[in-house]
Amino acid sequence: MQIELTGQEALIFKKIARAAEQLSMPGYLIGGFVRDKMLGRPTKDADIVCIGDGIKLAHEVAESFNPKPTVAYFKNFGTAQIKVSGFDIEFVGARKESYAAHSRKPAVEAGSLEDDLNRRDFTINALAISLNKNNYGELIDAFNGLQHLREKLIKTPLEPVTTFSDDPLRMMRAIRFAAQLGFTIESGTFNAIKADAARIKIVSQERVTDELNKIMLAEKPSVGWFLLRDSGLLKIIFPKLLELQGAEYIDGIGHKDNFTHTLQVLDNIAAKTNDLWLRWAALLHDIAKPDTKRFSREEGWTFHGHEVVGARMVPKIFIRLKLPQNEKMKMVQKLVGLHLRPISLTKENITDSAIRRLLFDAGDDIDALMMLCEADITSKNKAKVKRYVSNFEIVRKRLVEVEEKDKIRNWQPPVTGEIIMETFGIPPSREVGMIKDAIREAILDGEIPNDFSAAYKLMIEKAAALNLKPIA
Repeated sequence: MQIELTGQEALIFKKIARAAEQLSMPGYLIGGFVRDKMLGRPTKDADIVCIGDGIKLAHEVAESFNPKPTVAYFKNFGTAQIKVSGFDIEFVGARKESYAAHSRKPAVEAGSLEDDLNRRDFTINALAISLNKNNYGELIDAFNGLQHLREKLIKTPLEPVTTFSDDPLRMMRAIRFAAQLGFTIESGTFNAIKADAARIKIVSQERVTDELNKIMLAEKPSVGWFLLRDSGLLKIIFPKLLELQGAEYIDGIGHKDNFTHTLQVLDNIAAKTNDLWLRWAALLHDIAKPDTKRFSREEGWTFHGHEVVGARMVPKIFIRLKLPQNEKMKMVQKLVGLHLRPISLTKENITDSAIRRLLFDAGDDIDALMMLCEADITSKNKAKVKRYVSNFEIVRKRLVEVEEKDKIRNWQPPVTGEIIMETFGIPPSREVGMIKDAIREAILDGEIPNDFSAAYKLMIEKAAALNLKPIA
């Protein structure tokens, strides 16, 4: 089967083909680029395998471009990379690999194209296109990968137990591809993942989390998380999330399966945004429900304070998963801690004070918070859903009205700690904090207007109660 390479990519691959011919190194376009081309998915990442020295080929290819691209190469791994016309192109010599039981780092030696295809993770990634003069553009399909693309099937080229035992990260990759592409994992391949799930423990957390993030960015991320659960991998890599699963009954009174609910919320948010961290907030919004679950005859099942406990858990989860400890983590923590607040505002007469406090606490994340709250509606009762959506629209309207009037979003009180210290000649202290808090609360509650004069007057009053006098 001939594959037509067109446009900018054709010019690039022709240059690679000429360079490979000059060096007498048979060359092949292989892996993800070929897969995505067959699927009609746009891609700018290309892997070139040659029978010979991949670094040498990369340097030869670079010479054919003007301006000449920089060749980044890694001698220990025998790989090199160039970037041209928006394409990231990696070069490597064909190789065969062998693995020790305790490690996913292979012993590598030069090999044939067949050896290189044998070491690929899945048949859909073991497709190659020849860049050689005698059969340029010919598709090489040693493992029926093209048929598996048509069948939307994830399958290993060799025995799956061998494939996964050699490199356990491939178990995560199988699930990630299933989520990204909407494919099914072939039964024998999936059974091998279940049998060998414990091998994931030898993989670094960073590599596991990289796959989790790719699952999170899938069009329907729940597909990946359900597969992680069903394979047994979730119990090993994120057992706290698995604790959400199941519904408990006492006297015929039960609660919903919070694992399924959480993944519905995640899919709901994924339909609205590609923001990875907002998706993580959706996944973690109810993470503390197992720890806060209680049953009483009067109330039935309750999860009081799960948003507060959940917010405290977020930094620990980010540390365990090796997710970044930065402003993104703080945003996720904030959304988990606040996710019930807009819901509570739909159940009462909304006061300006309550709206001001929500705007103050959420700051720039108020829109993300509202999106999360709306995604949290997973009821199958259409009337209930309609009521919630309508109430949230009222909250959104009031947020806009109060913000236009009071400018509370990202607001800081008009009297600062520095002004308090200068006015009374005192150092940073408990008293400064008490006066600042009193001014902030008075403005948020609408007791005084949000202006300097009113805040200054209240500062004098509160300071007098603490036996503080302005310095002359």
